[in-house]
Amino acid sequence: MRKLSLRARTWISEVCYALLVLITACFFALSCVALLSQAARTSPGRSWADNWDAVIIGATYFLVCILSIALCVKRRIAVRRRLQRISKTHQSITQSEVPQPVHEYISQEFARSCLVSYESQPRNTDHSGWGRPGTKLSGIRFRRALLDTIADIDARARVVIPSHPNLKPHARMLHHFRFLLPLMPMDEEGLSELHYYDSAIQLARTADREPTEEEYQRGMGAANSILQILNECRLEMLEESRMRIDRNVKP
Repeated sequence: MRKLSLRARTWISEVCYALLVLITACFFALSCVALLSQAARTSPGRSWADNWDAVIIGATYFLVCILSIALCVKRRIAVRRRLQRISKTHQSITQSEVPQPVHEYISQEFARSCLVSYESQPRNTDHSGWGRPGTKLSGIRFRRALLDTIADIDARARVVIPSHPNLKPHARMLHHFRFLLPLMPMDEEGLSELHYYDSAIQLARTADREPTEEEYQRGMGAANSILQILNECRLEMLEESRMRIDRNVKP
């Protein structure tokens, strides 16, 4: 049998409580009306005039109603205050706080929960476009990670070449970073790291499928190589500036 959700059980509990209060109030009102009518019928004049029995009955029911409401309100306030005093932070239960069997039971259930959580972790799975669990690429989305490198390389390129053109949303990396090509070494096929980086970015931008792990690693390797070359150029520029300043300072 399917169990009801916590929200459904809370709703049913509140409805039942409201019905109980409504039924109790109806019986309370009916009994009050019945006693008042009986007091009127049994009075000497069969009227409400100078009918002290009706006054006593009405006052009694009114007092009972006020006391009942006051007790309910007091109980709700006491429960709310008690719940507010409960700490929301995690507190470990030591052996001195509970009996030994209870502490052992809590420890066993905690260890069982940890074991279930560990065993339920995905293993040997391969989700397209994401790093495999248990590897250094776990939790990395290849497409997003590749595209995030564009801003880093562009900011580093502006340090080396201040007049570098502004980045356009869909510009090819090979065209946008064309001024960096003279700084890039070529391989035996005549391709630089910028060519490989451009291919990886185009694949991440326009391909219907997600990048594979090999494509991601090749693209990130190219991006890191470009960043390293730009860092070396920046250090050379700083060193050259320092040497020029030293020459000017010397008499």
